[in-house]
Amino acid sequence: MTEIESAVLVFILLLACTGIGAIVRPLLPEEHKAQETVQLIQLLVGMLVTFAALVLGLLTASAKTIFDTTNTDMRNYATSIIELDRAMRDYGGELDPARRLLRSYTAAAIASTWPNEAPPPGDYYPNVEPSKKDDSLASATLGALLSKAQHDVRILVPRDDYHRQLATEAAARFDQLIAQRWKLVEEAHGSISYPFDRILVGWLLIIFLCFGLIAPRNALSLVTIMLGALSIASAVLVILDLDTPFSGPIMIGSQPLRDALAYQSR
Repeated sequence: MTEIESAVLVFILLLACTGIGAIVRPLLPEEHKAQETVQLIQLLVGMLVTFAALVLGLLTASAKTIFDTTNTDMRNYATSIIELDRAMRDYGGELDPARRLLRSYTAAAIASTWPNEAPPPGDYYPNVEPSKKDDSLASATLGALLSKAQHDVRILVPRDDYHRQLATEAAARFDQLIAQRWKLVEEAHGSISYPFDRILVGWLLIIFLCFGLIAPRNALSLVTIMLGALSIASAVLVILDLDTPFSGPIMIGSQPLRDALAYQSR
């Protein structure tokens, strides 16, 4: 289920619970509608609203932190690609095949991770099908390109101290690049605990059920409850979307990798 579908489902469930409360209210005995009972319900709703607001705020802050961290890591990843390409370029023509493999990897990663954007021009990179699990960067095809380029660096036989230093630097930068790649793969999966997320939604359903029990039957109450449900659903959308940085309406930008590809193509 996508982030938008989840938010729409929450919106519908909240309105459904409100409707159930409004339907049940006329069926209750008169003693259940006493002022003391209404005050008790209002007290319970206030307590649940406080808990829900606190948890929603914490989840939003956590998801935003994850998104910002992934965005920073993507920029660092693009920087590492540029620095690795520079080191291989300085080494000389022996590493031109490895540089072409790294360039193909960068272009394929852009095309598969951001399928809704224009792919890099040319046919020098493999066509990697976008993954439905937000792990396009973990593609075996992309991994094979990096492994082959890394192998070309490792089998170098430097002819002097200068090239030996460049070969050591290139190998170290390759290890760093691969470590950063797997870090991005793990961050793409998100960190929200879905059982906890469902408990939060359960709290919200109870709140809106109580709204249906105590809200007066008029157009203003209906519009207010609908706007409240819409606000909660949009908050859920933002939380889920920020927690999955490579999918949904809010995504990590592809510009850092595109800048790296432009540098490699010079």
